[in-house]
Formats: sequence, C-alpha cells, structure tokens
Amino acid sequence: MGVARPSELGAQGISRTQLARLLEDGLVLRQARGLYVAARYAPSELHSLVQVAKRVPESVFCLLTALRFHDLTTQSPAEVWIALPEKARRPRLDYPRLWVARFSGAALAAGVETHRVESTPIRVYSAAKTVADCFKYRNKVGIDVAVEALRDFSRKYRGGANDLARFARICRVARVMQPYLDAIA
Repeated sequence: MGVARPSELGAQGISRTQLARLLEDGLVLRQARGLYVAARYAPSELHSLVQVAKRVPESVFCLLTALRFHDLTTQSPAEVWIALPEKARRPRLDYPRLWVARFSGAALAAGVETHRVESTPIRVYSAAKTVADCFKYRNKVGIDVAVEALRDFSRKYRGGANDLARFARICRVARVMQPYLDAIA
C-alpha cells in the first residue's frame, strides 16, 4: 500500500491495535506522525513529496519543487515548496521542511495536475504554470532560476507557448516575461 495513514489502514481492516502489534513486531515502521510503511518498503526519490501529500492533502507542489518534478531546473531545493490558500493554517511538519507560498483565486486553482507517486496521488502545478509562478516569485526563487526554467520549458515543450501565455496572464507576469521570451525566440 505504500505510505499509509491509520485511517487508510482502518479502511483495509487493520485496527489501531493490530497496527501497534505490527509496529512491535517490526513489520511496519512509523515514518512520521501518522505515517506508516511496511518494513521492506523501498522509497523513491520523490518520497518526501508523498509524505507531504499525505499530511497536507490540500497543498499543491509549486515553484522549485514543481520545477524539479518536471525536470526544468538544475536546482535541488532543501525544502519542499507548496502552495496553500491565503487563509489556510501553516502545517507543522518535522520532516521534510516546508516553504509555503500563498496563492488565491485563479492563481491557486489553475494548472493543477494530479500524478501518482508510490501509489499516492500528488497535486503539482503544470510545467507552464510553474514557469509563470517562478516569474511571479522571482524575488524568492531568483531571476536566474526563472530564466533557466523558461529556457528549459521552451526546449522540452515546443508547443507549450499558448499555455505559458495563458498562465502568464493568470499570474499577471506577461509583461515581465515578454523580454525573456523574445530573447529565447
């Protein structure tokens, strides 16, 4: 089953008492508060995303984490970057460390894709939306990272200019991005 919460195990017929017994026997390991895996479980390189998706299900992976997911950067962020609604409570996780961006309206809802990693659905912004977000948050991620993402996006997604333009309008960075688009073209 991969990474599981006690409620998911309960739906499979494993009670909390049985879970405690499995922990004592070493057949199940506790990874974090409320997260359990089988002892022989082999995590993937995206395991930290699965942990965050299980513990903060309303989050969407954004900016540097989404760039890394779509293979559009050479950056390797120390934190997991997530987007949350403006008034959502900041999650408290011991591991992995989080960097929380606050989005609202169309900027929060547009471009969300659902992927399965380790049999867990995770929500990630699309590649085009992520590039537009990097220009919106260029003071946080760095303009060099945003330009690198734009360059990699234009190479990897040849027909993605329309999506990129649409998300640039939603994020209100079309004028900021235009000189860089002209330089790349």
